[in-house]
Amino acid sequence: MTPNAKTDNLVLRLWFITHRTRDVLRSCEDKVFGEYGLTAEQYAVLAVMKVLGGSVRVSDLARGLERTPNSVSMIVDRMVKAGLVRRVRDRGDRRVVYVVVTDKGDNVFRPATRAGLELIQGIMSPLSDQDKRTFLSLHQAIKYKAFEYLNAGADMEEMGRND
Repeated sequence: MTPNAKTDNLVLRLWFITHRTRDVLRSCEDKVFGEYGLTAEQYAVLAVMKVLGGSVRVSDLARGLERTPNSVSMIVDRMVKAGLVRRVRDRGDRRVVYVVVTDKGDNVFRPATRAGLELIQGIMSPLSDQDKRTFLSLHQAIKYKAFEYLNAGADMEEMGRND
């Protein structure tokens, strides 16, 4: 095996384990949040709404979730049907639609957040604080490189501030 083949194999193994880890983590989130009637995606929407505060446009949610507005709109549609959020038109400009958390959404968000934090702490428990800082730094470097690939010329400093 040539030195290049060894490196290629390592990179492919890393790529594969990264995807598998993401899939397993999502399954863990779905299991925990499912106990509160939420999917991991719905919980993420509620969390971004809490961070952004009050009523939020779908385009702002999409930016916060790093997803397309269309995919976020479909999640919001399901959340409206479940009674977790509602859509409200702007009084001044009827073309603008905001998404607002309902009482039901608020009531499931709080306990789901506690359960989610317990999950995260449990899964990350094998890592020391230094390992966690290193892990974070390495993941950010990969994320920024992938973002740069998708958005050539993007402001990486701005992206870092948004994290």
